[in-house]
Amino acid sequence: MKIAFIGIGNVGFAIANNLQKLGYEIIVANNNAHSESVKVAKMRNPNFVVKNVQDAVNECEIIFLATPYQANETALKGIKFNGKPLVDCTNPVGAGISHGLNSVKSGSEVVQELAIDAKVVKAFTIYGFENFIDSSFPMYNVKPAMLICGNSEDAKKQVSKLIEELGYFAKDTGNITQALHLEHMTLLWVKMVRMNGHHPNFVWGYLEK
Repeated sequence: MKIAFIGIGNVGFAIANNLQKLGYEIIVANNNAHSESVKVAKMRNPNFVVKNVQDAVNECEIIFLATPYQANETALKGIKFNGKPLVDCTNPVGAGISHGLNSVKSGSEVVQELAIDAKVVKAFTIYGFENFIDSSFPMYNVKPAMLICGNSEDAKKQVSKLIEELGYFAKDTGNITQALHLEHMTLLWVKMVRMNGHHPNFVWGYLEK
């Protein structure tokens, strides 16, 4: 399977690199093949292929959006997704690590409005990139929870398969409006780590009786 990444910084690279190790073909979707982020990613993993955004989307079955949130509108403008899953890994973060949209609506709902013909799935947002580099916690007999949401059941199943392959426990939390709550979980993690000095290698777990 071919998977495209729009955005290949810390978050995008960590996920793409591990998917490539699992045998997936990774296409970095960027209209500037000489951008600094693309050069760094290619240096770290020469197996990545670089194509312009629309060509990458046309060729791939699943697309990840891992740009800084403020770049989403530009990154998605004019792109035709033709009903393909678009994994939203972005978070609207405002001043003082607040919700960038004042909690009125989620960033993922905005992404769905910008990419109206995509099946948006919120995933890979409740932790920092450190926990996307390595999902293993060998001292515990439990996988890190990866909470997701979206309006398309089929798209969520496709994304959940990748999540499980990467070593997480995929938990569907509902439709795209749930993304607001997942974004607040992200803010909690970010405040604990980036602001309050908590070590970054911790995750949320899902335990059920």
